[in-house]
Amino acid sequence: MVMVLEAVLCLVCQQPEAVCRHGKATDGAQRYRCTACRRTFQLRYRHKIHEPGTRSCILDLALNGSCIRDTARVLGISPQTVLSELKKKSRP
Repeated sequence: MVMVLEAVLCLVCQQPEAVCRHGKATDGAQRYRCTACRRTFQLRYRHKIHEPGTRSCILDLALNGSCIRDTARVLGISPQTVLSELKKKSRP
């Protein structure tokens, strides 16, 4: 049996030595915490909204005249998620 260690980099400050384990998420995924910037994160998120670029795609599609249902269908997320992200962007 071979044990493989995966180097974990902080998603914000990119420091590998500052990352430590920080419990489990509700779906059982391992959470991590960076002691340098004090952010918590997971390596693999369950929902597509957490993937990089999804939030900017929602805004781009909305500015190009795509409706909420079309945006949700293209990105593979819920229409309610699209609506809540657009509401967050419209706040001052």
